[in-house]
Amino acid sequence: MLPKLSREKLIDLCRRMLLIRHFEEKLILLHNEGRFSGHYHVYIGQEATGVPALSCLGPDDYLFTTHRNHGHLLARGAEPKRLLAEILGRRDGYNKGKGGTFHTNVSALGFLHTSAVVAGIIPLAGGTAYAAKAKKSGQITACLFGDGALEEGAAPESFNLASLWKLPVLYLCENNGKYGRGRAIGAAQSSTMAAYPLTDLPAAYKIPAEQVDGTDAGAVHAAISEAVEKIRRGEGPQFVETQTVRWPGSESNWPVVPVPTEFSLAWDLSAVPDAVKEWYRECDPILIFVRELVEGKVVTKEEIGKVEEKVREEIAQAAEFALASPYPELETALEGVFA
Repeated sequence: MLPKLSREKLIDLCRRMLLIRHFEEKLILLHNEGRFSGHYHVYIGQEATGVPALSCLGPDDYLFTTHRNHGHLLARGAEPKRLLAEILGRRDGYNKGKGGTFHTNVSALGFLHTSAVVAGIIPLAGGTAYAAKAKKSGQITACLFGDGALEEGAAPESFNLASLWKLPVLYLCENNGKYGRGRAIGAAQSSTMAAYPLTDLPAAYKIPAEQVDGTDAGAVHAAISEAVEKIRRGEGPQFVETQTVRWPGSESNWPVVPVPTEFSLAWDLSAVPDAVKEWYRECDPILIFVRELVEGKVVTKEEIGKVEEKVREEIAQAAEFALASPYPELETALEGVFA
C-alpha cells in the first residue's frame, strides 16, 4: 500500500528509492571495472524500508547504521557524488576517503557513526538517547541494523538499559531473508537465532515490538510513524522488524547485477533471467512501489520515466566527480586520529 502522504512526497520517496538503486548498481559496475578494491555491501532490495522509515525522523534526530549503509545515507539526503568519492577512497568524500564504504559518517545528517562491527552501534545508540533524555532536547535516536546483530550480547544488554530508563530510541531491524522464501511475514526466519519471531527478544525486555513487510512502503511508513510518535511522547524505546527478501544479486561473494533496473520492469520482465524473475516480480520493493503509484493514479508511467532519467543523470555526474577526485595526500594520514 502507499504511505498516506501528499503526491509530492510520494514522488520524492520514489525518487530516493531509484537514487539508491542506481547508485548501488553503478557502484557494482565501478568495482567490476577495478575502480576500487575491497569488499562492500549494497542496499538493493531494502529501499522500501529505509526511504519511508527515515522520512519519519526529524532533522535533528540521531542515526546509527551498519555496513549496509549507502541506502540509509542517501535516503537521509547524502550527496551521491560525495558518498561515491568516499567509497572510492578519494579526498572529496565525506570523510576525505578515510571512512570508505563501511565507516562513512555524515554528522550534518545526524549520522554520528557507521560501523561494520556487527551490533557495535546498538550500545552507542543508547548513549545518544540517554544524552537527549538528560538534556530534554526532544531528539530521538534511530538505530538501524540487520537481523544478525541480535545474535550479539550487546543487543539484549542495550535493550535492558533502554527499557529500564525509557530511552528515546527506535530500533529498526532489517531482516533480509534468503532469496526464494517468499514475501509472507514470518518467512525470513533466521537460522542462527533461537528466538523466533525476532520480536520476542525485545519484547522480553518490555520493549513494544512490531513485525511488518519491508517491501510495503506504506506499512513501513505507518509502523515507523507510530513508533516515533510513541517515543516522542516519552513512552520509551520501540522496536520494528521489517522483513524483506534478499536481492539475488547479493547471494554470491561479490554483488552482481542480474539485470539493470528500469522502471518498466514493473510491467515487463522479458529481459529478466528466469532464475530471478520471481524476485523481480514479487519482491522488488521499487517495482512494487512504482506499480502502486501508477495504478493509484498518483503519477503516470511517463512521469516516473522522467524521474528515473534525472536520477540516472545525477548518478552519472556523481561517478565523474568521484573518479576525478584525487586520493588523499600521504601526509594527511594521521589527521583526525584521536587515539
